[in-house]
Amino acid sequence: MTARGLSGRHADDITVQAVRSGEVTLDDVRIDPQTLQHQAAVAEQHANPQLAANLRRAAELTSVPDADVMRIYESLRPRRCTAEELTQLATWLDDLGAPLNAALVREARDVYVRRGLTK
Repeated sequence: MTARGLSGRHADDITVQAVRSGEVTLDDVRIDPQTLQHQAAVAEQHANPQLAANLRRAAELTSVPDADVMRIYESLRPRRCTAEELTQLATWLDDLGAPLNAALVREARDVYVRRGLTK
């Protein structure tokens, strides 16, 4: 499998010269979700299920705007959100088509509640 950016541009076509001339866009260097899914399959084949799960969650987030990814990250920091806010975040992720990330948020919520780490 040839690595490509979210735009479809092959990684081999991303050169310093192409960057300097302005031919390369941000979507050219953002990873394609299929590449992440392929990497997840390889990780599983090499007995690394945790890495595979991380890569699958990353694949779900490739279409999420950067500001929203940062909001998710900030929300998952201890004592930043209530349990209800984390539930709402998980529902939003489900609606966005990111069920693996939604499940992770729900798991974090449950652990945070159990350990007293919610706001």
